[in-house]
Amino acid sequence: MLSKLFPSAKEKSLEEPVQSRDAFIYLNRGMWVVGWTEPHEKRWTVLYRMWFMLTTLMIIILVPLSMVAEYVQRFRSFSAGEFLSSLEISVNIYGCSVKCVATIMGYRKFQEARKILDKLDESCQENAEKVIVRRYVAWGNLVFMIFQVLYSFFVVTNCGGYMLMGSHAWRMYVPFINPNNNFYMTNLLEFILMNFVVLMEQCTDVCALTYILLGRCHIILLKDRLTRLRIDPDKSEEEHCMELNKCIQDHRLILDYFNVLRPVFSKTIFIQFLLIGIVLGLSMIYIQFFATFWMGIINLVFMFDVCLETFPFCYVCNLIIDDCQELADSLFQSNWMSADRRYKSTLIYFLHNLQQPIALTAGGVFPICMQTNLSMVKLAFSVVTVIKQFNLAEKFQ
Repeated sequence: MLSKLFPSAKEKSLEEPVQSRDAFIYLNRGMWVVGWTEPHEKRWTVLYRMWFMLTTLMIIILVPLSMVAEYVQRFRSFSAGEFLSSLEISVNIYGCSVKCVATIMGYRKFQEARKILDKLDESCQENAEKVIVRRYVAWGNLVFMIFQVLYSFFVVTNCGGYMLMGSHAWRMYVPFINPNNNFYMTNLLEFILMNFVVLMEQCTDVCALTYILLGRCHIILLKDRLTRLRIDPDKSEEEHCMELNKCIQDHRLILDYFNVLRPVFSKTIFIQFLLIGIVLGLSMIYIQFFATFWMGIINLVFMFDVCLETFPFCYVCNLIIDDCQELADSLFQSNWMSADRRYKSTLIYFLHNLQQPIALTAGGVFPICMQTNLSMVKLAFSVVTVIKQFNLAEKFQ
């Protein structure tokens, strides 16, 4: 059923033409909706740019400001629990706005990275290699759909839960409209705006994860090619050298791929690392001291979605570090002992380069890995501990 609704999330057969850039089909559609790509036809360029300016103004600028304006206008009407619930969302929305700006500014980088993927696809001649590419392409599209379901589930349950209690989920300030007299209209408006916010955040998070997945795909393919070096006895030494040089070129392209994307993901993941401890800390305080049972369940969904923004990306980065070590091992264990001097000297040079891992950093400060991610999550527990020690929650109740 799902494969019929979302065919690109299913692995294609070898008879169907597939490229690495096909992993971004659903991501491209999401970005097109919010105005981050190019129009399908040039005659719509002006209208599409106007749509981009509207979504940027409304979602990235006005929605965060409306949250703060609500605090200023109706701060006394907030209970401690409502304020915490709204504050955790507000902090995450501000982080989302900054991440969206970084992603928009990196659009040209993404286009350049896709051209490098096209060059790497040219080296995939074996059926086994094509199967791996198709698998990762399907995963890239599937990731978008999984994030879509999980993020949208939070928006629907949060909005529906608060409406049943006769309250607003996010307490956005809407000028000239009284939220009490126009309860359903303001809730509907908040629901629409929050869906756009979530779609933008989903695009930034899935973008990073999908691009890093495709990078790992070609690292794995290169590792397999290194293990097959000099195993065909019918090839001449010249042909073996050409195969080795081709592997060197592919490795260079992979490094270029990550170097192109590094500045963009360094900014977005750095922002998320700064936010995750604060947002999770506020969520845990709200659940422990202020939330009802059902609001606690909804908040747990929100916490899970926040963890999704960094955990999968950091996990894949850890896998890539291990893959880089295996690249060097695969080359060293290949059949090079009987090669001529030119082949061995090239191999030594290549081996030295392979021993340098592909490591990404967040803002040039934090290494992007599971250890850093867990350290940021631990910050949330530290915030809760401080609240408990000073009994701050009881004073606000």
